[in-house]
Order: sequence, then C-alpha cells, then structure tokens
Amino acid sequence: MSYSFGVRAASKAEAKLKIAAELDKVVASQSIHSRDRDPALAAASAFVDVLKDSDELDVNVSVHGSVSWNGLDTGEIVGAGVGVTASLVTRPAAA
Repeated sequence: MSYSFGVRAASKAEAKLKIAAELDKVVASQSIHSRDRDPALAAASAFVDVLKDSDELDVNVSVHGSVSWNGLDTGEIVGAGVGVTASLVTRPAAA
C-alpha cells in the first residue's frame, strides 16, 4: 500500500502538525500504515528541521511512502519506504 501527499505552511511547526494530520488520514484509510506512521513522521520532521527559520517564506513538504507485506493473514511487513522533500517557497502575496 502506498500514499502521497503535500502540505504547505507558514512555519516549520505548522508544517509538522499538518504532516501528522495527513499521516493520520493515511492510517484511517489504510490501517497497515499505523505501523510505519511514526517513522515516516520522524523522517519528514527531520527534513523540515533542516530548513532555516523564515518569516517571509512558506514551508512546502511532499511525502510519499509504501509498505509491502507477505500477503498472509499475519500481515508481516517485508518492505517499507518513505520519501520526503522539504523546501522553502515564496509566500503568495496577500489579496
């Protein structure tokens, strides 16, 4: 099972909250991801932390992940991965 989402926020703290909320949605729709949610959140948060703090730029984060399992009723995960891209982007002008 796989997932992909993106968030945009005015701060690093807000971005991390949005990532956590998106991962919660993934778990709600694909319960097997309850087992890799916390490692995925830790990875995404670590990449957000690499960015400098900025009051002028937004934080944009893209996350995708997947798990595979043995196909038996035991649900043993035999593969897992996550990819994260975090960047600072120009904030849209206020209307």
